[in-house]
Amino acid sequence: MRGDRTRLPRPALRRAAVALVLLSAGACRRGERGAPGPGPAPRGEPAAFRGASAWAEVEAFVALGPRHAGTPGAAEAAAYLAERLRAAGLEPLIDTFEDRAPGGAAVFRNVHAELTGRERGTIVLASHYDTKTGIGEDFAGANDSGSSTGLLLALAAHLRARGPHRYDILFAFFDGEECRERYGPHDGLHGSRRLARTLVRNGRAAAVAAVIVIDMVGDRDLTLTLPRNGTPRLTTLAFDCARRLGVRDRLSLARGEILDDHVPFLEAGMPAVDLIDFEYGSRPGLNDYWHTPEDTLDKLSAQSLETVGRLVLCMVDDLMRAP
Repeated sequence: MRGDRTRLPRPALRRAAVALVLLSAGACRRGERGAPGPGPAPRGEPAAFRGASAWAEVEAFVALGPRHAGTPGAAEAAAYLAERLRAAGLEPLIDTFEDRAPGGAAVFRNVHAELTGRERGTIVLASHYDTKTGIGEDFAGANDSGSSTGLLLALAAHLRARGPHRYDILFAFFDGEECRERYGPHDGLHGSRRLARTLVRNGRAAAVAAVIVIDMVGDRDLTLTLPRNGTPRLTTLAFDCARRLGVRDRLSLARGEILDDHVPFLEAGMPAVDLIDFEYGSRPGLNDYWHTPEDTLDKLSAQSLETVGRLVLCMVDDLMRAP
């Protein structure tokens, strides 16, 4: 995430991270506030999604370490994401591209995978995976961006198992969301601008039913602060799903607009919404863990990941059934 946002040898490490996913997926995380309860859930419904699977993905991804755009760490993270998507039965693509940035052209890597639907139409589910520079040598961004990236991996596996679907579902992992100096046309949001332009150029933008961006979604004290610069019908859908799922108290409307990866899609004429918790701090209403060394796994909760995962699935289900 963004500094001025509110208006606005590693192959072995990857193998160890994959092993951590496999070991953690079946572990029970006891003692968390509102931790997922026992018992089976009906397959194919949002209630079937379990936070434990997302938590395992988050732990393993954060264990990779720093993922600053343009560094070997980011390249290894992209390769790791492709590995995890392939393991879920998807066919990932690493889209490597150059873009202008402070200090000159830089290399970025988006990671995509897609489920092909029965009818024309696309739902984009997205997260950025890079980390903010200048915070600390070992800063790994547990919540920003580890939580949303791990959750999106778990959602990709879940939706792959539920298919086929009415519309295409495009899973997008963006590089270069974080700015190096100050957000502008050539600093920050590199990956989301790239995909938005690609969808327009390929003639797919008109068939995009929704772009749902998730960001900073693991806070134990979850409060999704939906920005006012989202497509109204998608914002309404998020609140309606939260009500039906019994988590309406976990959503609020932000006081203003937020500059995040949904904005390039809005600017390109696609409907988009940002599910973000911009109150990630030591007390309710504060955001003082964001972009600091305090952004660590102990601040996160599997239950929060489960809540957001089920919310996204409810939204996807409704969009699939819409006339």
